[in-house]
Amino acid sequence: MSILVLGVGNILLSDEGLGVRVIEKIKEGYVLPEDVKLLDGGTLGIELLYFLEGSEKLIIVDAIKGGGPPGTLYKFSGDEVKAYFKGKISAHELGIQEVLGIAQLTDRYPKEVVVIGMEPESLEVSLELSQTVKDNLEKLIKSVIEQLKEWNIEVKHVDERARHTV
Repeated sequence: MSILVLGVGNILLSDEGLGVRVIEKIKEGYVLPEDVKLLDGGTLGIELLYFLEGSEKLIIVDAIKGGGPPGTLYKFSGDEVKAYFKGKISAHELGIQEVLGIAQLTDRYPKEVVVIGMEPESLEVSLELSQTVKDNLEKLIKSVIEQLKEWNIEVKHVDERARHTV
């Protein structure tokens, strides 16, 4: 089974880039099997279709304006994913909506798609995440890791790997 974990967003707009930051943190802190690919999708649009090829399952990590307080976690699956992308207006979200639509038309749509994200606090020009998002980033990472484990993927923390190989 091939799984793609795709972090999207614009890192130049503070919390808008949290999906990309999550991918960076997972790469630094976790060991995943070869069939799990981590991708910094940034603000790519239709180009992402190439990376979906052969993926049976997809996790999209993104900033989500769901109306909750900053730092609120969200998780969508199944038909909720399509509903989530229907009302999006940012460039990368329109791009993902198009990619998923084309993937569906060309039989490249993954068997399962899950969107996991967090309510942003700031979308101002900054390379730094807001304090609220920083404080809740581990919860978001844990949610992504939990989804992988639900799919029976063995996930090890880097520290665990070091203990087992010594």
